[in-house]
Amino acid sequence: MENTKVDVGREESQYKDRELKRNASNSNNIKYILVTGIKGEKLKKLIFERTKSDIKSPPLAQYKLALIVAAIILLLWACAVQLTSFQADQAIASIARKFQPTTTTSLISFPIERVYTSKGYLMVSSNGGLNQMRTGICDMVAIARYMNVTLIVPELDYKSFWNDQRQESLINFFQFEDIFDVEYFMKSLRDEVRILKELPTEEKNQLLTNNSLYSMPPVVPRFKKYKVVHFTKTDARLANNGLSPRVQKLRCRAMYDALRFTAPIEELGKKIVTILKGKGSFLALHLRYEMDMLAFSGCTEGCTPQEAQNLTDMRYAYPWWKEKEIDSEKKRQAGLCPLTPEETALVLRALEIDSNMQIYIAAGDIYGGERRMAALRESYPNLVKKETLLAASDLEPFQNHSNQMAALDYIVSLESDIFMPTIGGHMAQVVEGHRRYLGYKVTINLDKLAVVSLIDEYRNGTLSWDKFSESMKAAHENRMGGPTKRLKIPGKPKEEDYFYINPQECLPPFVPSSNTTINTSSDNTTDSKGQVVS
Repeated sequence: MENTKVDVGREESQYKDRELKRNASNSNNIKYILVTGIKGEKLKKLIFERTKSDIKSPPLAQYKLALIVAAIILLLWACAVQLTSFQADQAIASIARKFQPTTTTSLISFPIERVYTSKGYLMVSSNGGLNQMRTGICDMVAIARYMNVTLIVPELDYKSFWNDQRQESLINFFQFEDIFDVEYFMKSLRDEVRILKELPTEEKNQLLTNNSLYSMPPVVPRFKKYKVVHFTKTDARLANNGLSPRVQKLRCRAMYDALRFTAPIEELGKKIVTILKGKGSFLALHLRYEMDMLAFSGCTEGCTPQEAQNLTDMRYAYPWWKEKEIDSEKKRQAGLCPLTPEETALVLRALEIDSNMQIYIAAGDIYGGERRMAALRESYPNLVKKETLLAASDLEPFQNHSNQMAALDYIVSLESDIFMPTIGGHMAQVVEGHRRYLGYKVTINLDKLAVVSLIDEYRNGTLSWDKFSESMKAAHENRMGGPTKRLKIPGKPKEEDYFYINPQECLPPFVPSSNTTINTSSDNTTDSKGQVVS
């Protein structure tokens, strides 16, 4: 790495020398033009002297000749001034180009680097989908800081469907900078932890690989022996509760500031948001009714027998998905299945979401295609997704990169007027926490047990539409993304609230506003069966 830095420094030095010489040349040209301007005065004097001595003309002819000479001198002077200005502008432009920042990162004032003696190096291989990796990386930042070690920029899991990374043949990683702004990440946290892009060559033979979870204490002393520790899993490394406020705030800082997406992703995400906001308010719907989620969870509500079999086959095809035989209906009744598109339409109508509102589908391909989306589209005709809002050429660079596509959905979900996930996965949790961090933006956190029960009662005729709608609104009155305490269950971290869903140590004081209620301003009404009536 040091050799690389030296080479880069030498190239930069040579480049600067060339620029200085070029600017000096430009400066000489400017000086020469200024000198030429002075010689123009001498030329004027010589011409007039020659006119007096050599030309014997009537007074009128001499007057005309003088005017012509004056005009010529004025023209020469104007040309000299213009050329001087042009050369000066060229020199200034050359200097400006030399110092022009290549990215917006160059314009940001970063904190002063923290000076400390590093006790070793922490390498990280993040596992899971985009948001699972993000939370893991932020935890690694906090761990590296408080173990006083140097963090190596993490490598990211790619298209693995939550790969078991202990299987060497299945490991498939890609570059951090494919999704995140690596320079900003490193520099914005440098007052807390030293971050390097690569492990120094001389340290590569001092490596301890740790595959297991929840084994932080035994690892700490091993830095003295091995100097380099490699975590091949990053999820669930830190507790949700019981940590100092400073640790928790560093996790927030890493998540909500340092870990930002690359410029192309940010720009395209903002473009989608601009298009949506230009047409009015919009709800981002994280409709996680996708094949991988259904296969993993074993949920088959609304599927044909063949579709259900395809999901089972997929589940058995991935050995690291441990649960194979799953009772779909039992899981649904427990509130552990993603809502179907049909169920989602009922919930949105029951909550009186404006039928004219844009509904942005923050998800991939819906399992069952348009057949399954028909009921939702009938109730909410303004269904859109990134593929329908953008030209194909805009999405082409990201088309075959699922995590980059997920990053676009994350940006849009964050900026939406309302966000509603249909299952509590990593994206749902992280977006909800981020929206709280931004000022308690409206997020409908569905009570899945209540939702499933109410839908079944409405469908079997036990509840009228009015009672169904009233009950649905009552069940979610206090589940709109407002301030609340994290649920703590000592000894059962998987059952308590995730830190990133409600990072209460980092949240602003709650100020009630009109944004804490959902939009019910539709001009449409519903009949007793919940159908939209114009």
